Amino acid sequence: MPRRRLVSPLVPPNKPILALGLEGSANKLGIGIVEHTPDGETIIRSNVRHTYITPPGEGFLPRDTAQHHREWIMKVLKDACKVAGVGVGDVDCICYTKGPGMGAPLQSVALVARTLSLLYSKPIIGVNHCVGHIEIARVITHAHNPVVLYVSGGNTQVIAYSKQCYRIFGETLDIAVGNCLDRFARVVGLPNDPSPGYNIEQLAKKKGRKLVTLPYATKGMDVSLAGILSSIEAYTLDKRFRPDLELDSSTTDEDIITPADLCFSLQETVFAMLVEITERAMAHVRSKEVLIVGGVGCNERLQEMMGVMAQERGGKVFATDERFCIDNGIMIAQAGILAYRMGQQTMLEDTTCTQRFRTDEVQVTWRA
Repeated sequence: MPRRRLVSPLVPPNKPILALGLEGSANKLGIGIVEHTPDGETIIRSNVRHTYITPPGEGFLPRDTAQHHREWIMKVLKDACKVAGVGVGDVDCICYTKGPGMGAPLQSVALVARTLSLLYSKPIIGVNHCVGHIEIARVITHAHNPVVLYVSGGNTQVIAYSKQCYRIFGETLDIAVGNCLDRFARVVGLPNDPSPGYNIEQLAKKKGRKLVTLPYATKGMDVSLAGILSSIEAYTLDKRFRPDLELDSSTTDEDIITPADLCFSLQETVFAMLVEITERAMAHVRSKEVLIVGGVGCNERLQEMMGVMAQERGGKVFATDERFCIDNGIMIAQAGILAYRMGQQTMLEDTTCTQRFRTDEVQVTWRA
C-alpha cells in the first residue's frame, strides 16, 4: 500500500474545493475538474477526453499509447481548464491515476501531474483507477451501498464495500471481459472506432442472429474467459463461417455462421456468467442494489440482463452512460478529492505508478 501523509488540519468542510484529475491508464486520455461545494454537492466543471484509436485488427501497444498521451495531454489540459473556467493554479489538489493500467501510459501522465504539482505548489494524490470508477458512479447514480460489477478492458471484479475497504468477492481468473471482447473484434476485423466493444454490441443487435454453443466457465465467485475466447475464435475457422455475409431478417440458413451470430453468442454467454456471480455477491451481502462501472458497463445488453436479475430479487440496477463509464479524468478527480478532504496526500517520492494496484489495497477513509 502506498505511503500517505496527513495534511494538517483536515480540509474544512465549509470551503469549496476544486480537484484536477488526470487519467491515462490505457488508450483514453482524460482530464477533468470537479468541485465540491460546502453543502456537499459535487459539480463536474469539465470532462475532456481524447482516445488513441488504432486501425482495424490492431490493438494498442504501451509505447504507442504513451506517445499519444504525450502528444495530446497539453491540449486536453488546456481544453479542460477552458471549459471549467479556471486555471491549474486555481485548483486545490492534483490527482492522477497511480494504477492499475499499462506502465508506459501511466508514467507519461504521472510525470505531467507531478510537474504541475511542483510548478503550482499543489498537493498531489495518487488514485486507484478502479476506486475512481466506483466513486464517480456513486455520485452520478446516487446508489447507496450497492454490489459493484466492475467490467473494463483490464479488469473484471465483483466488489462490495465493508469496513473502509472495497472488497473483491469475485474476479476473472485470466483475461478481463473487455480484453476478451477487444481481441475477438480484432479476429473478425471490426473497427476500433469508437471502440471494439461498442461495435460488437451493435452487430449483436442484428435481426436473425442465432446462439452458438460456447463454454460457460464460472468457478464459484470467479469467471474464466480465455477458454471462451479460444472457442469462439475456432468458429471463425469453421467452413460454415461467412464473414462477409450481410445478415438481415430473411436469413434462415442454420448451417451458416455469421459475425453477428458470434457477437451475440459471446455477449449472451459472458454476460450471463457476470450476472450469476453478481447475484451470488448480492445474496452474500444482502444487498438489493447493483452498480455497473467500467467501459463495458455502457453495454445496454449487460444492463438489461442485470436488470432482469435485480428485478427478480426486488432490487435495482444503477449504471451510467459513456461519459462516465469510459475512462475519464473526473473519476480520478472525484476519488482524489474525497481522499484530500480526509487529509490524505501522496508523498512526492511515492508519486510513482504500478500496473497492479488492486482495488482492495485502498483504505476508503471517506466512507463510514
